[in-house]
Amino acid sequence: MSIRTEKVASLLQQELGAILEKELPRSSALSTVVDVKVTADLGIARIYVSIIGTEEQRTAIMAWLHEETKYLRKLLSAKIRHHFRRIPEIEFFEDRIYERASRIEQLLREVRKAPEQHD
Repeated sequence: MSIRTEKVASLLQQELGAILEKELPRSSALSTVVDVKVTADLGIARIYVSIIGTEEQRTAIMAWLHEETKYLRKLLSAKIRHHFRRIPEIEFFEDRIYERASRIEQLLREVRKAPEQHD
């Protein structure tokens, strides 16, 4: 990524994180914008969201994000319009890195607890 796309991605991550903190439906799931990838032409921003909660909560939040994409883009536009001529289209994706990290930690704990085997 170029320096410009990195700066745009960082700004989008910060602003979308603040927007989602206020706008997401209240539930027991914890949601965080973990990464933003912007195309070279700054036309599309892919937003990666980590959701910690039950499968139903994750599904509900992702459905809400997809339904409200236009509204969220409008809110984003109001916050950062002085930085851009054209606000990128946004696409939401679920990032499950937390789950994978937890699984790896669990496996490592199990390996450490297993008695050493000597042949």
